[in-house]
Amino acid sequence: MTALLTLHNETLGWGDAPVLTGVSLSAQKGERIALLGPSGVGKSTLLHAMLSRLADQRVALVPQETGLVAQLSVFHNVWMGRLDDFGTARNLRTLVWPTPTERDAVEGVLQRTGLSGLGRRRVSQLSGGQKQRVALARALLRGGDIVIADEPVSAVDPTQARQLLTEMDRRFETSIVALHDVHLARAQASRIIGLRKGGVVFDALAADVPEADITRLYA
Repeated sequence: MTALLTLHNETLGWGDAPVLTGVSLSAQKGERIALLGPSGVGKSTLLHAMLSRLADQRVALVPQETGLVAQLSVFHNVWMGRLDDFGTARNLRTLVWPTPTERDAVEGVLQRTGLSGLGRRRVSQLSGGQKQRVALARALLRGGDIVIADEPVSAVDPTQARQLLTEMDRRFETSIVALHDVHLARAQASRIIGLRKGGVVFDALAADVPEADITRLYA
């Protein structure tokens, strides 16, 4: 496998406030990595650090707070995944008058995320689960080899969550995803990184992580 990023004995945090200390890990091309741990333990901090090491890669991002513009339509929010592929003039034209080809491209990812026909709806009119699916649809449209996602399916039911992560896996060769659902992590990930009390407490193949180790994360 090809190493995409490496962290060696690093302290990670925001400003002068450390959140995680002594972090050493690498991510390899083709891996499906899940981050597990209680809320506030530093999963988002670790994702941010890993993202910063991928500046030379095309990365699709699904942030925890979705990063959507509530006043704009689903179409325009999804199309934002492609904004940096075009110049200002093209993007302004798409804002006012999207072409049929552009609408078809967005509708394709909306179908794959269970949002077919909602392209013209304003994001402010959507439920929490629908907003998460819009953020995932934006990542699918952007494409690339890598996706980094922070709790991307926490507001949808388990069946939908599995389907959405499967769609993500079909689109991206490598994924690094923070999850709250242990069963989902075991089912979807090839590798699990467990975080607790300021650090990484285990980093192993999903099939090799004992249930007791996962339970201790949340004790």
